[in-house]
Amino acid sequence: MFLVLAEQTMGLLEDEELITSESRSGRKLFMLTEAGRREAEAGPQAPWEEAGRGADWEAMNEAREAADALLEAFRQACATGTAEQREKAIALVNDTRKRLYLILADSD
Repeated sequence: MFLVLAEQTMGLLEDEELITSESRSGRKLFMLTEAGRREAEAGPQAPWEEAGRGADWEAMNEAREAADALLEAFRQACATGTAEQREKAIALVNDTRKRLYLILADSD
């Protein structure tokens, strides 16, 4: 499926004269045309650059570390705890998940 979509996309770019192609050693090689270069330079930034713009990386790292520490504590409780301790740990994590969604909903 992906290969078909890629071939269709490359075909459309070729139809728009933004790329050219040639076969070499049984493979198809694609190259930008001058019009393709101009279009690429005028176009928006790469999606991955836009996705990270304005992100608070320090806060995201702090949140990741907190989540990792929580997961490790939960794993230990489930691996070494008694049946009752495991039940309490699972209930706590489930309750915490619900409370996190309430924070997002701005409810108490």
